[in-house]
Formats: sequence, C-alpha cells, structure tokens
Amino acid sequence: MNYILIGDSGHGKVIEDCIRANGHQVIAKLDDKYPSLFKMGSYMKGPIASIENLLDKKTKVVISIGHNAFRQKIIERLQLTEERYGTVIHPSAIISASSKIGYGTVVMPNVVVNADSVVGNHVILNTSCIVEHDCTVQNFVHISPSAVLTGGVSVQEGTQIGARASVNPTVEIGKWTMIGAGSAVIQNIPDHVTAVGVPAKIIKERRTLNG
Repeated sequence: MNYILIGDSGHGKVIEDCIRANGHQVIAKLDDKYPSLFKMGSYMKGPIASIENLLDKKTKVVISIGHNAFRQKIIERLQLTEERYGTVIHPSAIISASSKIGYGTVVMPNVVVNADSVVGNHVILNTSCIVEHDCTVQNFVHISPSAVLTGGVSVQEGTQIGARASVNPTVEIGKWTMIGAGSAVIQNIPDHVTAVGVPAKIIKERRTLNG
C-alpha cells in the first residue's frame, strides 16, 4: 500500500518508519512550505493542494503533524472521506483484539493498548505509551512517549498527555487540555487547561487551541 503524508516533519519520519516496517511505502510528503510539486529521491514533495494530483484508490493519507489543533484544521481543509485515511500500527505494538483503533490514527513502536479500550480517529499513540484496559481516547488526542493511562481513563478530544505522565484509574481529562511531561494525574481535569506536577495541578487556562 502507498501512503501520502501531510506534513514533512520529524514526526513524519517516525510515521514513515512505521509504514515501512509494515512493508508499505510513502510516495509523497506534502507541506505548504513547498511552493510547487517536485520530486526528491523516491518522494514527491509539494504544497498540500497537490494531493488532488496524487491521490488514487490504492493510496492512503496520514496527517503527520503532532500538534492536535493543526492536525484537525488540515483534516477540515482536506474534506476527505474516512476511507481515504490510513491507520498505521507499528509491528512491535501490542493491541488487544477487544480494543478499537480509529481511522487516521498512528500507533508508534512498543505501544500497548489493552482490553476493551477505544481509541478515536486521528490520534497519536506515541512511542512506548500504555493505554490500559477500558480506556477511552477521543479524536485528535496525542499520548506522548512513555505516558501511561491506567485502567478506565477517559481522555477527551484534542488533549495532549505529556511524555512520561501517568493518569490514575478512572480519571477523566477534559477536551483540548495539556498535561505536562512527567505529571501524575490523580483527579479529574477539566476542559481547556494546562495541568502539571506531582500531583498535577492546573496552572493556567488555554484560551486558544494553540496553547
């Protein structure tokens, strides 16, 4: 299978490695930093609008942008059907047969998703993170490297859980919230805030989706 990546970034490099580990290939990396379509090595590169010239029935699209709000904006701009998006899971990931992974989601190396967890669309499960049993991870969430969601955790739309953060069982974290790296979340966290520390405490409101 062929893939087109939207966003030519470091994050995209890791996604490409996941794609190649599954025996597939990236044929294009599109980013608006490029003014026109051109070929570089084995890739086509160009602005995002170039997708109209490259996308066919055998090609899937992945948004290779780590920022949750920007990823959402690109998806709204493209107006593609869900069938056009690929779900990329690195072969080293351990995914329970009773869990569900949505379209456009990327599961990086050594991730664990345990029983009856539900992961939404266009989510990033980054390297070595753990999503324990019965968790819910909504659309556009980013679970950063080595973060841990223990059993029954709910993470709502657009939120980022920082690297090596941990979330206690059954805690609910609101939408478009940021949990700082290394934090320990032991109680519910509302929408549109930044929370950091051990235990995690709210330090500010997030008035825009850019943080």
